[in-house]
Amino acid sequence: MDSTRPIRALIRGLDALTVLNLKNGATVSEVAQEIRLPRTTTYRILETLSHAGFVYRDGADDRYRLTIMVRGLSDGYDDEAWVTQIARPYIHELGKEIVWPVAIASLSGSSMMVRESTDHRSPLAVERYSAGFRVPILTSSSGRVYLAFSSPTQRESLLDILARSNREEDELAKNRTEVMKLLNEARMQGYASAVRPRRVSDEISMAVPIMIDDRVLAAVMMRFSGTAVPLKLAVERFLPKLRDTAQKIRQTFAEQQRDPPRQPRPAPPAR
Repeated sequence: MDSTRPIRALIRGLDALTVLNLKNGATVSEVAQEIRLPRTTTYRILETLSHAGFVYRDGADDRYRLTIMVRGLSDGYDDEAWVTQIARPYIHELGKEIVWPVAIASLSGSSMMVRESTDHRSPLAVERYSAGFRVPILTSSSGRVYLAFSSPTQRESLLDILARSNREEDELAKNRTEVMKLLNEARMQGYASAVRPRRVSDEISMAVPIMIDDRVLAAVMMRFSGTAVPLKLAVERFLPKLRDTAQKIRQTFAEQQRDPPRQPRPAPPAR
């Protein structure tokens, strides 16, 4: 059977990321020498990675350095799948109680990705979002609460990436004063909200963070009609339930980190 041919350009990009990681930043010439490619080819690779948000060119010394998005590659492997597995029963329990759609989302690149949702079980969901659906960071409650409670270094890196974006949904990142006002308000309140204008009734979303120590693992969010449930009433009625769900997920996650479930041993081969 013929094996699938590897994509050489992808391998070269991964090689460049490895060099930048080992050297904590490098010039085009340094990377070219390490991965044994012409300088012009290496420059195109680094600029492609920069366009994707994984590296940036430091104007002070012309060295390329990794962005916080690279860490997201390991987060997806390490924690996020585990969080989703732990969160699933709690998310569906909350969805049954409040009826409105509930979801858990975490950072994926420069957007938030829905990892699990109750949309297909909620009779009140106007649009149904499945796992894998992406929402912008700055115009979603999950993205805003993630930024609000993330570390200053991660927050600044993400905002810098979004400020260089040409996407309309990232435009707010260019107004750092307004962004920080929203994030400071979310930190003080302990939750974030966002409004999505709709023809009949605005859709409001509300989210709280799931924290382990000082790290944001994900966000628990819900969506509801602004006409049916004004935000002030939603805060009184639903915010405690969102926080309780986030706490249950956090606690279960922490417990399993300390004492991971044992995998059953495979049966011995038959003789």
